[in-house]
Amino acid sequence: MVRVAVLDEDRCKPKRCGRVCYHFCPPVRNKIEAILFENDKPMIVEPLCVGCGICIKKCPFNALSIVNLPDELEEECSHRFGPNTFKLFRLPIPSSGVVLGLLGQNGIGKTTALKIISGETKLNLGNYEELPDWPQLIQHFRGSTLQEYFQKLSDGELKVVHKPQYVDKIPRVVSGKVGDLLEKVDERDKLGSLTEELQLKTVWDRTLEVLSGGELQTVAIATTICREADVYLFDEPSSYLDVKQRLQAARVIRSLKEDGKTVIVAEHDLAILDYLSDQICVFYGTPRVYGIVSHVHGVRVGINIYLQGFIPDENVRFRKDPIIFHVKPPAAGLATGETLLKWDGMKKSYEKFALSAVPGEARRGEVVGILGPNGIGKTTFVRLLAGIEKADSGEASTRYGLTVSYKPQYISAEYEGTVEELLKHIAKDNFESSWYQSQILQPLKVQPILDRDVTELSGGELQKVAIAACLSREAQLYLLDEPSAYLDVEERLSMARTIRRVVESQNVTAFVVEHDVVTQDFIADRLMIFTGEPGIYGVANPPTSLRKGMNTFLKEMRITFRRDLVTKRPRVNKEGSKLDRHQKKIGEYYYVPLKEK
Repeated sequence: MVRVAVLDEDRCKPKRCGRVCYHFCPPVRNKIEAILFENDKPMIVEPLCVGCGICIKKCPFNALSIVNLPDELEEECSHRFGPNTFKLFRLPIPSSGVVLGLLGQNGIGKTTALKIISGETKLNLGNYEELPDWPQLIQHFRGSTLQEYFQKLSDGELKVVHKPQYVDKIPRVVSGKVGDLLEKVDERDKLGSLTEELQLKTVWDRTLEVLSGGELQTVAIATTICREADVYLFDEPSSYLDVKQRLQAARVIRSLKEDGKTVIVAEHDLAILDYLSDQICVFYGTPRVYGIVSHVHGVRVGINIYLQGFIPDENVRFRKDPIIFHVKPPAAGLATGETLLKWDGMKKSYEKFALSAVPGEARRGEVVGILGPNGIGKTTFVRLLAGIEKADSGEASTRYGLTVSYKPQYISAEYEGTVEELLKHIAKDNFESSWYQSQILQPLKVQPILDRDVTELSGGELQKVAIAACLSREAQLYLLDEPSAYLDVEERLSMARTIRRVVESQNVTAFVVEHDVVTQDFIADRLMIFTGEPGIYGVANPPTSLRKGMNTFLKEMRITFRRDLVTKRPRVNKEGSKLDRHQKKIGEYYYVPLKEK
């Protein structure tokens, strides 16, 4: 039995708890030092630990995790950074001329695997004290594709380019104008076509530090593709991008395989990952404790395995319940609640942008999804409803006396205190109720970080706390701007379920701005489609049915979706395929009637 013990040093506070993990450890009581203390921090000696779990239950700060795994996995350990840290088993297998997608939760090892493949992190096979040299590593992978890969990497015969996960940090290390940067790295003479496909002309003469998140993402993707390399790695290339931009980015990344390049992509947007990849590796395990890389599967089978939570060829179930999607959209007229709010023809103008909102209404008990390109006025419209912005003409809904709870697009950790203190301050007496614990904290997985300081949270943790804070307020109208940012697939769908439960149980209304089509499909009853010219003017069309809204939006995007026969998840049709042409002909870009399949 392989025992993986992990200590979260940020959570561990031995002086405050009195070292309860040490005092309650049975091996310690029997004079076996299974828990040592160095620099006032505990260290679990895994070979001596009996795996009783008492220290986990006694720890008041949720700082310890101990997991027992089969012995045979020990031979497949790829990397560990140190004692009582995250452990990664196996690695994805790169193949030339193939786009390999990596799918898994946050904190499960995808970024670590990409850094190992890029050579930024030298793998140690779990031996962090005596690092193995290249001959030992190559010998370990003998007989596999990775043997040849690491042989070439060690000899300097393999050039790897890696687009990092957090593009917002790029201006800290690179400066200058976009055009100058791209011209400097254009080693493949691809800049002309990329400028058109990724619409880079609008930012060509601007400096990196003034770019938005979406603009930085497209520049980072273009910079990566322009460089000459054998292997191209992309970590979450769809972040900050709207649906159209995501598909454009997917097309240019996929074009690398035509030149026989090796491409690996870690992505949380299922529709984009499906469209982009040829093969899938599923990462499973316990986030921030250990991760296991599955064998390679075809893209449809791999994504379905992830959603169903069961790997047949390994006979492993890593999730109790499968993730199920709607077979068809809710029927028209399903939301029969009374009208909660109406808005007149509102208009809002800025120096270089104008938004016009067509009169509309929203009903109790429904979630209205908002779809449209970046820079089209979605956030402006939501801020008008929230009363943060004042319309130049027309009336915002907040003037009818509605109580509103708003989660902004960009969130910052400004609160001085713990997550629990923040949520208790907002939820008040509801915080202790079983409903609040089971319907908000548990599904959003906020409970493990309640004792953490808000300023110490990661992007995904901060997003979950922001969503919980928004839903904790007693309101009639909930407004959430891009709640899936930084969340993995499971967290996105849990977030969608949580919002739906609150809306239905409280008989209130929610507006959700979201670029992930799969998440919108999961959460929305009706859709608002924003049209216009990004950065110049936008039109907020009134809420319409899911089918009509998706058809309108996707027709403008010139793409079609179909349903997977097993999981019923939306899948992007390949452009020009038989089904793509058929759906465009009958005008069904998203929901194909059963008789038409």
